[in-house]
Amino acid sequence: MASRGSDIAGLGWVSIIRIGLVQASIGAMVVLPTTVLNRLMVVEYALLAAIPAGLVAWHYAVQLTRPLWGQISDKGRKRTPWILCGIAVLAAGVLLAARATPVMANDFATGFGLAVLAYTLIGVGVGMGGTSALALLASGVAPQRRAAAAATTWIMMVAGIVASAIVVGKLLDPYSPERLLAIASGLAAATITLCALATFRLERGHVQFEETRKDEPAPDFRAAIAEIWSETAARRFTVFIFVSMMAFSMQDLILEPFAGLVYGMTPGESTQLGGQHQGGILLGMIVAGVGGSAFKGRLTSNLRAWIAGGCLLSALALSVLAISAMVGPGWPIGPNVFVLGFGNGVFAVAAIGAMMGLAGAGAKTREGVRMGVWGAAQAIAFGLGGLLGAVGVDAARRVLGHDGSAFQLIFAVEASLFVLAAVLAVRATRAAPTLGDEMGAGEKEVFA
Repeated sequence: MASRGSDIAGLGWVSIIRIGLVQASIGAMVVLPTTVLNRLMVVEYALLAAIPAGLVAWHYAVQLTRPLWGQISDKGRKRTPWILCGIAVLAAGVLLAARATPVMANDFATGFGLAVLAYTLIGVGVGMGGTSALALLASGVAPQRRAAAAATTWIMMVAGIVASAIVVGKLLDPYSPERLLAIASGLAAATITLCALATFRLERGHVQFEETRKDEPAPDFRAAIAEIWSETAARRFTVFIFVSMMAFSMQDLILEPFAGLVYGMTPGESTQLGGQHQGGILLGMIVAGVGGSAFKGRLTSNLRAWIAGGCLLSALALSVLAISAMVGPGWPIGPNVFVLGFGNGVFAVAAIGAMMGLAGAGAKTREGVRMGVWGAAQAIAFGLGGLLGAVGVDAARRVLGHDGSAFQLIFAVEASLFVLAAVLAVRATRAAPTLGDEMGAGEKEVFA
């Protein structure tokens, strides 16, 4: 296999775009269980916000298996079968979740049991398919192209989320359980077909940029985890991912209920508001990628400024959103949410560029396990953040007796976490040069 720093070309841009289509499909399908069904449970079916938050948190908890999926794909000869299997499991989970949601209104025990199974399948599918796709990107793309490739595929993922939110939002009104199931079925069929076409013969004959040789077996799972955790940069970066993604996810499960309870929006309108947030993320990713360093093939010292700046802009937008919770209808909620998404996108794409650089660094290159560790940290943070946000809103609504005040409190806490994430980002990226002795000359430039 090619060593790091090789001049041999790996996956080209067409192949990178094809991996991006997989990411876009995952994003498009996850919109339904994590945003649309969340709003329906809280507003239309009058369930506690903690119920959908718990289900979403569970699907993230299941994704703690990400390092294991990464290890399995590291040992195997191909990653594509794991990608396709993950997409199929994800689609099955989304369909079951769409069926379980209205059942909970009439038979809560049965519906909730089906929902737990559905969100388990969703977590397995995202973990299996998503980790394998990112590992293929990290191992199959030349080192000097990894940051740009990562930015491209994540921008495509967000584009998939935006497109799905807009289309689902328009099709969902007037809401009915039958309409919901039809939308979920069409979405599942379209994404499975797209992923099958995108991955067809994708890995045939491509070079893998790995440190380990074919005759050197990958270590067992526990040894691989210990190997990566011993690196200062990888460890600090994991902490940054955890805090920033917890801040990012706290509004995920309460934004649409917030729009319905405080602004009186319909399910379709609140879903499209979520699309505006994702549209801001998309634009932020593009601006950071083009204006920063992600599309230049290597990361430069201004990467810290892009990550920290995105976190601070997110904190500012959330502070303004907290003020809007006491104003209600008449506030320009759309632009406010769009700016929040823009800040999220700026820090996310810069962090992704750093992640891809670190994925191929270290004494041993274990792209699958490395991406799995960071994916697991993200999953824990997303689940915990979403759950804390929803449970916090439920508790605050009961104690304060006012919806606006409850949401204001949670948005303020989330803003504070983004400020902390900005501080951690600077600390984490400054730790990266400690890997210099283990890198090739070209890779030392990545973390200069």
